[in-house]
Amino acid sequence: MFDRILVALDSSEQSDYVIQCVLQIKLQPSATIVLCHVIELSESNLEQPADLPFVDPELGQFRHIEKALQAYQAELPCQSELEIVTGDPTEEIIRLANIHHADLIVLGSRGLTGVNRILKGSVSSQVVSDASCPVLVVKL
Repeated sequence: MFDRILVALDSSEQSDYVIQCVLQIKLQPSATIVLCHVIELSESNLEQPADLPFVDPELGQFRHIEKALQAYQAELPCQSELEIVTGDPTEEIIRLANIHHADLIVLGSRGLTGVNRILKGSVSSQVVSDASCPVLVVKL
């Protein structure tokens, strides 16, 4: 049923739970899972002087994320790809789902409520609202 699944992960413990939920989906041998992680752009990167060489302080973070995604990738029973991108999480998840023609998006929910949800926003709620395919939101 689902040939291409985009799984959006972050660096939290919840990623383990999201992967366990993905593994419970009955996958066809021909299915492809795209594991993605979105690194939010920090304002400090935007304020970098244009005339100085750019040294990416998040390069170590990128390698750490890549290794974590590769570890999850090893658990998957089908073909998989990795995507690590920077930007707004909601926009990038939707963009990647469109690029990869995802049949399903799987992501976790931070479980924010009240003022935190209003101030920080809910990535999962926005993805559910904007996605052109089904979305599975995994809550702890």
